[in-house]
Amino acid sequence: MEIVVFCTTPDTKTAEAIAQKLVENGLAACCNLIPGLTSIYTWKGKVQKDAEVLMMIKTDDRQYQKLEQTIKELHPYEVPEVIALDIKRGSKDYLKWIQEVVSL
Repeated sequence: MEIVVFCTTPDTKTAEAIAQKLVENGLAACCNLIPGLTSIYTWKGKVQKDAEVLMMIKTDDRQYQKLEQTIKELHPYEVPEVIALDIKRGSKDYLKWIQEVVSL
């Protein structure tokens, strides 16, 4: 099953480095980088506010564990956001492309 994984990063440079590695290693078919995000969250008992870049990563569920491990190895956050959602519907051609591109 195809999934979309969300991951926030502190800046574009970090997002690009992670995305490049994921795609090069066949762990993701595509990574969209969305700058200009503001995140407000609680961390270690304090409310924080930071500018971040959101990564939308398209992959196959069977690659999730390797993808998560790679993100954690490359990510500067102590606890990076890595959230996966199933793709219930989509263009058959696009979903087929994900399957063809992602190494299994």
